[in-house]
Amino acid sequence: MAASLLLACAAGAASAAPARKPARAAAASAQEPAAMYTQERQTDHRDRDDLLTAGLGLDGLRALVPPAFADAAHPSAAELRRRALWSNWRGIADLAAGGGYGELYGSLANVPGREYSAFARLPGAHQPHRVLVQVPDGFDRDKRCVVVSASSGSRGVYGSIAVAGAWGLPKGCAVAYTDKGAGTDYFDLDAGLGVRADGTVGKPGEGELAFLPDEQARKAGGIAFKHAHSQDNPEADWGRHVQQAARYALRALDRAFPEQAPFTWANTRVIAVGISNGGGAVLRAAELGEEPWLDAVVAGEPNVYVRGARPLYDYTTEAALLMPCALLHKPLGAMPVAPLTGDSAQSFCDFAAEHGLLGEAARAGDTAARAQAAYERMRGDGWSDEALRAGALSVNFDLWRAVAATYASAYARNAPAARADAAKAADQPWVHYVYSAATPAGPDAPPAARAASDAERAAWWSDASGIPPGAGVQLLGPAGASRLQSMAGLRELWTGQPLRADADQSALKGAAERVRHGVEQTRAGAPRKGLPVVVVHGLDDGLIPPAFSSAPYVAMARKAGASISYWQVKNVQHFDAFLGLPALGARYLPLLPYVYAALDRVDAHLAGGAALPGDAVVETVPRAQGQGLQAQNLAVPK
Repeated sequence: MAASLLLACAAGAASAAPARKPARAAAASAQEPAAMYTQERQTDHRDRDDLLTAGLGLDGLRALVPPAFADAAHPSAAELRRRALWSNWRGIADLAAGGGYGELYGSLANVPGREYSAFARLPGAHQPHRVLVQVPDGFDRDKRCVVVSASSGSRGVYGSIAVAGAWGLPKGCAVAYTDKGAGTDYFDLDAGLGVRADGTVGKPGEGELAFLPDEQARKAGGIAFKHAHSQDNPEADWGRHVQQAARYALRALDRAFPEQAPFTWANTRVIAVGISNGGGAVLRAAELGEEPWLDAVVAGEPNVYVRGARPLYDYTTEAALLMPCALLHKPLGAMPVAPLTGDSAQSFCDFAAEHGLLGEAARAGDTAARAQAAYERMRGDGWSDEALRAGALSVNFDLWRAVAATYASAYARNAPAARADAAKAADQPWVHYVYSAATPAGPDAPPAARAASDAERAAWWSDASGIPPGAGVQLLGPAGASRLQSMAGLRELWTGQPLRADADQSALKGAAERVRHGVEQTRAGAPRKGLPVVVVHGLDDGLIPPAFSSAPYVAMARKAGASISYWQVKNVQHFDAFLGLPALGARYLPLLPYVYAALDRVDAHLAGGAALPGDAVVETVPRAQGQGLQAQNLAVPK
């Protein structure tokens, strides 16, 4: 990549203080009918508890083990919430000593206040999504601000606490969250148990559940989770989930401060922020509404797809098959790879060559030649060296397979696949992936599915990331097929071309059409003209490379006349939480400081007319191994 000069974060043309939203929006609070929200709850968080860390503080969040449950099989709602906050902080932010959190950037202040939560349902959806609003006791009634966010990845409703909560709550803003139709509301198909509004486990009929597969799907056996098995293709509605969470924030503020009601789009400032899938969600929200409701958007490393670009499913399924081999290309100087599939990186090279993915020369060549061919293929398809090197993390953590299996099911709106020992039920067509608790069966044998224990099931809501494997739930491929063959099946669903000799081409055509149709439903449009938007992306992102996401989105939005700023940050990859590992901390820098800085800039613009940030390519300086992070390492645009 050609060296880039740091662009001065040029102040755009100075402007007068921004006008309030049009008065016509004040006629109503823009709230939806009460029937759209169910299982509404209010909880207070004070006295060794708070909104931001549940009373854990930095020391408690840094603890290597999660907060314990008094009864492992039957945790209380308060225990589950505390542990969910611990899990989501640690899954998103670098809290390690020397990492700079709470010193150079970010806040872990004790913020007492109230939480208002509910299940929200979009018209036509099979399943609800969670919305939650945190209202600090120090809410600034003069500023009247809401920060709305969506969870990154497929995390539960607290999945954006380190992004939106850490910035908005200490500033006196209410913060609204949504799990955007994914989350950790797993359903145990064997036991017939799901998750209630407070996170505890219950049976259908014992209060509304956050995710309840239909009766036919419940015969499949194993474990179902909402992102893959809701049959709603939630990604298609990410923007609407965010908007509905913002509407619920107005409803919550009316209840919290009835003497100042109504809170409306016209009299309440709304800023949307999110990273990763949450970043994609807030960009989709920026498209919505005949009347202005959003005041600004900040999107970090967004998973966003626009016409002419490569969608997540395309480059994920390519990476699943080719990246382990490409990373063996010695001149790349990549991190070591150890695929968790039980296959060596060399076996990926052999499989790709034998199935015609690397050309005829590679078919007859040795591993080095095949690795070079895989590298050149991926480079030709838009992957940078930086994205390939950082992509080793996704290889080592088996993310490509996990993401591809989940999204294939979501895009095709599949029900859970039937486990071999379950009664006949609706199956995932084409690639038969099952999710289950499992017992390891040896180094050369797949895990054996089993029933989940009470303790495992009780902790899913607080501990899981929303996409198995993890939290005791395993991803089990089709019986008798190698994992490489199963991943080839996932790739076939995008290309429509069979890679396996036994592939049924007529069945493949229909299955691939369903997946492609689901992907097309997620395509983003331009934000509302005049809406300030800042996109922040690390140039070393190996999970959602900016070449496939932010760069084409910014180009599309600008062509449509949008007001958009783009910060490209060198030496930043996708996962801040991994920077506590010494080797990664010495190579990469965190993304969150730039997201917070962008929020500061748009907030200053909305409050007093300060200039919006200009574009920047940020020339960072990685810290030496063993050294604490310093401001000069970050070079945050001013």
